[in-house]
Amino acid sequence: MGTSVAPRVESLASSGIQSIPKEYIRPQEELASIGNVFEEEKKEEGPQVPTIDLKEIDSDDKEAHERCRLELKKAATEWGVMHLVNHGISDDLMDRVRKAGQKFFELPIEEKEKYANDQGSGKIQGYGSKLANNASGQLEWEDYFFHLVFPEDKRDLSIWPKTPNDYTEVTSEYARQLRGLASKILSALSLCLGLEEGRLEKEVGGLEELLLQMKINYYPKCPQPELALGVEAHTDVSALTFILHNMVPGLQLFYQGNWVTAKCVPNSIIVHIGDTIEILSNGKFKSILHRGLVNKEKVRISWAVFCEPPKDKIILKPLPETLSETEPPLFPPRTFAQHIEHKLFRKTQDDLSN
Repeated sequence: MGTSVAPRVESLASSGIQSIPKEYIRPQEELASIGNVFEEEKKEEGPQVPTIDLKEIDSDDKEAHERCRLELKKAATEWGVMHLVNHGISDDLMDRVRKAGQKFFELPIEEKEKYANDQGSGKIQGYGSKLANNASGQLEWEDYFFHLVFPEDKRDLSIWPKTPNDYTEVTSEYARQLRGLASKILSALSLCLGLEEGRLEKEVGGLEELLLQMKINYYPKCPQPELALGVEAHTDVSALTFILHNMVPGLQLFYQGNWVTAKCVPNSIIVHIGDTIEILSNGKFKSILHRGLVNKEKVRISWAVFCEPPKDKIILKPLPETLSETEPPLFPPRTFAQHIEHKLFRKTQDDLSN
């Protein structure tokens, strides 16, 4: 192991420390908005992340189908994030995915280290913790496991966890079904923009090229949750991101100037509109700023699957149909790789100017 490996957050958390190292303490201006996530989740007043029932999305009943699409459009336009229910993926499969990931993280750290990634050499798949990649040297209170899960011919199964022994089977099946769900959402969003049904799917790479990358986020209990974040505020670069979690709250969305805590909706999958779709739709669909809180009492685990276009093969820019005299393009043409660079560069600049 090289010297660049950050200590695993899990090791810190289980070492009995009462106060967290300074690298994990958020800047002063952020701290004012970090509250107790369990209290936050209980709040009934104020805006709530929409829940979309997909039961009618394929319905022959034109009215029901249209109603479902309009709700999806409203959520994508106003929020860019929603809980999906009746999404077609069985509770049983979701439970098995959660159990498999949890079992991996319950392994001793030495076992997990066999799967360690090496970000310095560009080996990003595997077990890891965030390295300080910005000027402020800030770290997040999480460990993770990251790997490409679809298309199947692009996977590297040699780095997938061998324990538990059904990990590959359940994760593969979930990825396959999620890919179908991604198509369904992309079709509906295409129609919402007045495009042909398959258009957005084609624009993000189609079945051959759209990559599904899974990141299992493991947020250990934190002795000072009011000072840390599991993941700092960001928007996703993906086309869509799908999230499963272990029913411990933590996701917050920046909506109309305030941080709103997402409720835990049983058997739902959360979907985020990512930057890629925001760009293609010329800002009609939102890629919302979000972050993750941690807590003292419960480990939180989430399974995020990022649906990403190929890095260099496609130029992302607002589709001509989304433009008009009064709606000029809001985004310059860039490849996905250039978009990521642009965001990292801008972030580094922001850090330097703070």
